[in-house]
Amino acid sequence: MENENNSYEAEWLDQAKMLSQALPFMKRYSDKTVVIKYGGHAMGDLELAKLFARDIVLLRQVGLYPIIVHGGGPQIGAMLKRLNVQSEFIDGLRVTDEETMKIAEMVLAGSINKEIVSTINEAGGRAAGLCGKDSNLIKAKKLVRTKRDESSNIERVLDLGLVGEPDVIDPHILKCFEHSDITPVIAPIGSGPNGETFNINADTAAGAIASALGAKRLIMLTDVSGVLDKNGKLILEMSADEARTAMADGTISGGMIPKVETCLDAVDQGVEAAVISDGRIPHGILVEFFTPGGAGTMIKGKDSTE
Repeated sequence: MENENNSYEAEWLDQAKMLSQALPFMKRYSDKTVVIKYGGHAMGDLELAKLFARDIVLLRQVGLYPIIVHGGGPQIGAMLKRLNVQSEFIDGLRVTDEETMKIAEMVLAGSINKEIVSTINEAGGRAAGLCGKDSNLIKAKKLVRTKRDESSNIERVLDLGLVGEPDVIDPHILKCFEHSDITPVIAPIGSGPNGETFNINADTAAGAIASALGAKRLIMLTDVSGVLDKNGKLILEMSADEARTAMADGTISGGMIPKVETCLDAVDQGVEAAVISDGRIPHGILVEFFTPGGAGTMIKGKDSTE
């Protein structure tokens, strides 16, 4: 019995030690805004979703202002299939007509958004669901993509329909939450100049919101460990210049390019650092904020104090 008590005592001391070691990091982020893009496996796994919600409640409890921007591509695809709505893809991008946009808005601003809000509330927090149309948070414009024809070398514009990108961010509604105990949860839907509704990539929306708020951190949860070097080893930290060099020489390629570009846009516009983090790690955002090592690849701005 004595050995068992000693074992418990050692475990409690370890927990107390970890909390003590986290104190300098808590002080660093106190009263600071952090924007977290939430999606991928982290959002699709029920247990990870519950842990994420608890972590958000903890961040708020120790003085951070977390803002969540979530995705939902797989859920949109599943609902389109369920409703027998055909989707066309161009170069891997879903063409979004009016019918598809209505379904996307229903899924993103409806079921997914409210599920995240409910999970945070059940974990002891206070969350409120928004989309970019609320209070004109995200004014969007049509996303323009081009493709060069290999045979003729002529560049043509791809029409993706109601796929948009942020044009103007009005953070007024988010600032209203800043000194409350409410955590905003944002669906990446924006309003167009002529009353259109645009579906926006969640990474892009999160980066634009972080930039508009001058956030301390942009955290992008992904299904990979972060940026890897040419030997497949995780790169823990990069300057903006190093990230651009890695894209130019092919170290960063494929789907990681747009994520890194979003991070670079954010740090260029005043976000202190952006992190591409592994959302599959339980409590990964706590590891990122409250330990020296972090849980992914940090891309630092010029004025970073890290």
